[in-house]
Amino acid sequence: MRTVIQRVTHASVSIAGELSAKINQGLLVLLAVESEDNDEDIAWLCRKIVNLRIFADENDLMNKSLNEIGGELLVVSQFTLFASTRKGNRPSFIKSANPTYARQQYEKFITIISGLTDKKIQSGVFAENMKVDLSNDGPVTIIIDSKIRE
Repeated sequence: MRTVIQRVTHASVSIAGELSAKINQGLLVLLAVESEDNDEDIAWLCRKIVNLRIFADENDLMNKSLNEIGGELLVVSQFTLFASTRKGNRPSFIKSANPTYARQQYEKFITIISGLTDKKIQSGVFAENMKVDLSNDGPVTIIIDSKIRE
């Protein structure tokens, strides 16, 4: 699994001009599923995300996690995070999981991360054409890949 995590002051998803999901201060998580991803990848990634200490403490240092600040979470599926631009100018998405498997893993991810935070998780709608609006706070943007655990 690959994620782009953005610390936001607010973020929202709209579909066909209608607001679908919205959060205030917290994290926007763009999530891509690879065909080899499994339950271990999901569990590891969910724990990593909710425990990331990327919010300011009283000394303005990044020392607090999402739960410590009472932040909200918006998860959006984005298969294009596995784009390969190695050959030519048209991206290949061969590493992205097939839609059926990706949807199962995406939904499992939301279920597991929901159990790790007190707030209701907001999410985009899998395989829909979504418009994502956000205010990146910092800006702070972190990429995490469950296969590259650095």
